[in-house]
Amino acid sequence: MGLDVGVIGVGMIGQEHIRRLDGGPGGSRVVAVADADADRAAAVAGQLPDAKALPTGEELIASDAVDAVVVTSWGPTHEPYVLAAVAAGKPVFCEKPLATTEEACRRIVDAEVAAGRRLVQVGFNRRYDPAHRALKQALDGGAIGAPLLVHCAHRNASVPPHYTRDMSIADTAVHEIDELRWLLGREIAAVQVLTPRKSSRGGELQDPLLVLFEMSDGVLVDVEVSVNVHYGYEIRCEVSGETGTVELADPAPVTIRREGAVAGLVPGDWRERFALSYDVELREWAGTAAAAQPPQGPGAWDGYVAQVVSDAALRSLHSGGRVPVELPPRPDLYASPTS
Repeated sequence: MGLDVGVIGVGMIGQEHIRRLDGGPGGSRVVAVADADADRAAAVAGQLPDAKALPTGEELIASDAVDAVVVTSWGPTHEPYVLAAVAAGKPVFCEKPLATTEEACRRIVDAEVAAGRRLVQVGFNRRYDPAHRALKQALDGGAIGAPLLVHCAHRNASVPPHYTRDMSIADTAVHEIDELRWLLGREIAAVQVLTPRKSSRGGELQDPLLVLFEMSDGVLVDVEVSVNVHYGYEIRCEVSGETGTVELADPAPVTIRREGAVAGLVPGDWRERFALSYDVELREWAGTAAAAQPPQGPGAWDGYVAQVVSDAALRSLHSGGRVPVELPPRPDLYASPTS
């Protein structure tokens, strides 16, 4: 049986997800859309064979025609939509962040615990990237012994004018926050943000940043966050272990040698670099939702923890120094690890 999906928020990422879900895995289709821009919602619905534009996200969630919900609207609107989907008993895929404050994320966790079933998946898509999955497989298989150090880089060619200093953590480094917890199977115990010499390309931004994470088992991680590198979009991760190292391979599809130089192609943005991961992510989510199974990907608890760590990193960015990360006990509902 197929999955009839409603999508709230039909901007760039919303339309990317619609493209994958409509006529996608298991016969999924998009049957309803909603957006703060009613004209845009109508235009998107008009391009889909079975979709209607509904006035509000709340009406979309309540619609009997909608089996499952995708939330890709503005971050501050995530909490009420996710809570409404949980109250309606409908699976909900929410792009990161789960919500924009620790308290809001916790309310979602509490609502899901009260409902007694996992319905929420958060869009941390690196868990679905084949290169990252191969990296985790190597670590879990003991290929380099116990991990000791991790070196990461998250580089953007540029960012839009509305991008702020805090977004370097809350929108950019948050991907590494979830990735590290999943990759190493440990919680983050403390964080410190260092501010190197500013790039002349960054304008008013403090760019780049160096973020240092301490994992609960003593592994140390450094993450370079650079959002104005000009040359392209690049994600790096290398793990140094007791008996060797393992790292993400260069994503360039070809290597070019000419005129005394060797060069490879660099992805232009996240859509190019992580296209396959989005394919896998949405296929797996739609499959579990259609089968009425709990989501196997990052859930509400993961979204909550990512926000707690992000908030700690922001405190370090603004005030300096090492900031411990304090987490409450994990509810029993989330005892089983996610993919």
